[in-house]
This record gives sequence, C-alpha cells and structure tokens, in this order.
Amino acid sequence: MSNDAQANDAHEKSMTLKEGIATFPKAAFWSVVLSTAIIMEGFDTNLLASLYNQTSFQIHYGRYYPDLGEYQIPAKWQTSLSMAVNVGEIIGLWLAGITAERYGYRPTLIVSMMLVIGFIFIIFYSVSIEMLLVGELLCGVVWGAFQTLTVSYASEVCPVVLRVYLTTYVNACWVIGQLISSCVLKGTLSMDTQWAYKIPWALQWIWPIPIITGVYFAPESPWWLCKKGRLHEARTSIRRLLSKNKNLPDVDVLADAMLSKMQLTITHEKQQMTGSSYWDCFRGVNLRRTRIASMIWVLQNITGSALMGYSTYFYTQAGLDQGMSFTFSIIQYALGLIGTLLSWILSQKYGRFTIFFGGMLINFIILIIVGSLGCANSSGASWGIGSLLLVFTFVYDSTVGPITYCVVAEIPSAQVRSKTVAVARNFYNLAGIPVAVITPYMLNPTAWNWKAKTGFFWAGFSLFGLIWTWFEFPETKGRTYAELDVLFKNGVKAREFKTTEVETFNTEEMLANMDDNHLKQVVLEKEEEEKVEMMEDARFKT
Repeated sequence: MSNDAQANDAHEKSMTLKEGIATFPKAAFWSVVLSTAIIMEGFDTNLLASLYNQTSFQIHYGRYYPDLGEYQIPAKWQTSLSMAVNVGEIIGLWLAGITAERYGYRPTLIVSMMLVIGFIFIIFYSVSIEMLLVGELLCGVVWGAFQTLTVSYASEVCPVVLRVYLTTYVNACWVIGQLISSCVLKGTLSMDTQWAYKIPWALQWIWPIPIITGVYFAPESPWWLCKKGRLHEARTSIRRLLSKNKNLPDVDVLADAMLSKMQLTITHEKQQMTGSSYWDCFRGVNLRRTRIASMIWVLQNITGSALMGYSTYFYTQAGLDQGMSFTFSIIQYALGLIGTLLSWILSQKYGRFTIFFGGMLINFIILIIVGSLGCANSSGASWGIGSLLLVFTFVYDSTVGPITYCVVAEIPSAQVRSKTVAVARNFYNLAGIPVAVITPYMLNPTAWNWKAKTGFFWAGFSLFGLIWTWFEFPETKGRTYAELDVLFKNGVKAREFKTTEVETFNTEEMLANMDDNHLKQVVLEKEEEEKVEMMEDARFKT
C-alpha cells in the first residue's frame, strides 16, 4: 500500500494539464455539474441587492420620503434582509457539515435542492417585507449547504493539476449567476407592475430540477466513502472518475493506487486527531489549518467586495441614472467572468499566494482612488468611480475571488475537510453580518450617505489583509494532500511552504507512530476490501 501510495503521489504531482484532462474528464464533468448549484445562489443573492434600486420593488416594499421625492427601502430593512440571508447560511453550513459527513455529499445536496423549491414560493408570494425576510432566511439555509458541498466535492474528485480549475470554477458560477440576474433585471426595468421583480423570482425555479437530476447520477466522493470504510464503493467511484487512454492503459491499477493513498492519508491523519467533529477542527494541527482557511474567506468579504454586491445601488448613489447603473452592473459581472477565466492562466505561472497578495494590493490602491473621487462632486467623478469599480471587479475575480475557493479546499485535512470548509465559510458569513449592517447605511441617502467615500473604509481593511497574508498565507500550489499534511504537522512557516522538501507515506515512520488500534484498522479494512473483491469475482464468473 505504501509503495502504491508513494508512486501515485509522485505521478499526481508530475501530471501535466493535458494528461489530467485525458485521465479525469469524468471527474471534471461531475464537479462542474455539482458546482452549477452555485449559479443559482449567485443569481438569488445578487437579485435581492439589485432590487433595492428597482422602482416597482421600492414602491411595493419601501416607503415614500418627501425630502427626496422618491421611494426607498429603509436602510434598516436593507440590513435586515441581507442579514437574514447571512444568518440562514450560517445555519445551513452547520447542518450541511453534519449531514454531509453522515450521509454523503449527494443526498445532502439533493435534499437541499428539493427544499429550495418550496422556499421560493414564500418569496414569490410575499405580500410584505416581513414575509420576504422569512423567505430569504429559509433560502439562506439552503444556500449555505451549496457553499460547502460544491467546493469540498470539487477538491476531492480531481487531481492536483485540475484542482485549481475546478475549485475556482465555483467562483465563475457565482459570477455567471450574478450576470444572469443583472441581465434579467435590466430586461424588466421598463415594467411598472409587480412582475418587474416577480419574474426574476420565478426564474429561480428553473435551476433545481436539472441540478437534482445531475447530482443523482454523479458518483459519491471516494474520499468520503473511504473514510466510512466502504472501500469497494470507493474503488467503484474512483473508476467512474477515470477514463482509459494511451497514458492510462489499466484503469484498475490506478484506481487501486489512488485508493491506497486515500487509506494511508486518512489513517495518518487519524493518528493526529481523535475524531471528525466540529470540535476537531480546532484541535492540534487542525487549529492552524482552520484559522488560515477562515481568515482567507473573511478577507474576501471585508476588503471591498460588498461594493460589487451593491453595485447597482452604488452606481445610482454615485450619480449615474438607473438604466446606466444596471448596464454598468452587467458589464461588471461580464468582466468578473473574464477575470475568473484569466485566473486559470495566472495559476499556471504563479502560485496561490502571489496571485492573492498581488490582487489585494492592486484593489487596495483602487479603493483609495475611489474614496478620493468620492470627495469630488461632479459628473466626471461619477463616471470615474463607475469605471474604477469595473476595474476592481476584474482584478478581484482574477485573483482574490477564485483563488480563495481553491486554497480553502486545499488547506483542511481530509478527515474534517467538509466541516473545516463549513466553519471557514461561516466565518465569512459572520463577517458578512456587520458588512450587511453598515453597507446600506454608508450608501443610503436617508442614512450616512457616504457614497463613494466608502472606498476609504474598505481600503483600511485591505491594508490589514495585506499584512496578514504575508505572514500567514501558505503556498499550496503543486502540493498533494499528503504533502500538506506533513508540512502542517512539522509546523513549517507560511513563506517556507514553497521550498520545503517533504517525504510522504514513509512506511517505517507511519508504523512507528501507529498504535495497535490504527494498525488493526488498516489491516481489517484491507482484508474486508479483498473479501468484497473475491465475492464480486465469484459473482462475475457465475
């Protein structure tokens, strides 16, 4: 098993992109299918923030302000609706981490999709802003499940060479959903009835059934099956992710080697922890891994991305008319999608740290300039602010946005990956609560009315993020999960991850550290696996 695992680990590190695509096209396909759920979340969450700027929505759910001569959704209700989504996602992430660990990724995602079909009815038929808040809260619970399951699944079914593409594709799905919702809202802008916002809500029913169908036929994560001791099913799942080609004459040999590596990696991790509960994410070596994953996601939320979520409303308050604000939002998300595709090119040449740190530095400079332009009260300044926010989006979705999804999936140990991703994303949502509280007040003309000067506020957090990233963000490019386990176990400093040489699956070291219970477990799992194989062979011959 150790020889097989070492050979597979070395082969995975040396695999080219072309070879990875030829060997794992099915893995890429199924990862894309599950990640499509994030398109639905991106569509829904962007819809709510954009509707604050739609006249029909403002009239139905807002109040009239004589001083302004217009309807507005009060800042407290903008805050409440946004916080309801965040609170729901926190609950959903916690529940998804437990159910996914117990029942698997596929059943959890299918049930979540079925629930969201019903919850959309509450939003569609809401007659008051209070009823709308309840619907957003319940939908947030389901969206929380999407956030952890799609990233974890993508990281577990693909090799190192494809990992960055399939995990960052999750960010592309976010942008695609936001782009679609902006186009839909632009199309309904001329309507002056309730259908101007109900048609976009109704379109949310398009997504669940196709996604449920795709998830039903997808293979379960072999890492999850291996953790549960269902080794025969894990091998079957691995085989479903592989495709025979000239570089892979024997699928069974590679499947066995990959299964051996998974078994030994999980066994090695079990030596360092006592379980796979949420509490274990904060014990021993896992504490550092959870802290890094959580902080990376928090930085994604507190370094100016809120301006993109409120972009349509932000453009209007910065001085652009309503129609042009929606047009700028469409351009913004189109640039975001192009930026995510660019991140795939950047990741081939540069490491995760370089891309993340460089992107945050550029956006820090942009936020300073946006804040400075906000001090000027002119039409030219408004157009300059709108243009810079487009540049900000392009840089963000080329660097900080997509790389976060990749690194957060790479950092945790296999034993508690889904739970660590859930914890990290929940810290993102917790950070989103104060962001959701203060952003409407900063932008709303009935409250603080900071407008573009909010750039100064987020620039301050960006400076803090740059300092933390330098000292804590480890380079994970080209590292297998087994190598990352060794680097974290040995307490290697973040800036030394890239250059440190490590040896994985050292049989003598593993046996020396393995107590009798762990040794017996490995032997029993291997014997059970061989027994199942013999039964399958006998059944086939019969």
